[in-house]
Amino acid sequence: MRLKYKKSTSPSRIGRLKKKVRIRRKMNGTAEKPRLSVYKSINHIYAQLIDDDAGKTLASASTMKMDTKGKKGIEVASLLGKEIASVAGQKKIENVVFDRNGFIYHGKIKAVAEAARENGLKF
Repeated sequence: MRLKYKKSTSPSRIGRLKKKVRIRRKMNGTAEKPRLSVYKSINHIYAQLIDDDAGKTLASASTMKMDTKGKKGIEVASLLGKEIASVAGQKKIENVVFDRNGFIYHGKIKAVAEAARENGLKF
């Protein structure tokens, strides 16, 4: 994976992208143990189970498809963790490799991971 960005990209984003490249160099998802990739935008959080060998997304979930009225932040992230764990359970996936995508492991990213663990995913 090679890092490409525009001149107008902020330094904080460049730092996250560099971390992402370092992390992805060391991990790989397979059909038996896919990569659970979590991405956090300003408004939503997305989670995907990816088989890197075949280059396919096995399952996905996001807060865009969920009913999150009256909930914010970490509550929504934990709901997403439950959702991706249930989708993985339907596809008979138990073991995953967690990819935090260059984000710091705290707050919403940590809430997604802990909720996924509590609901049956092992990593």
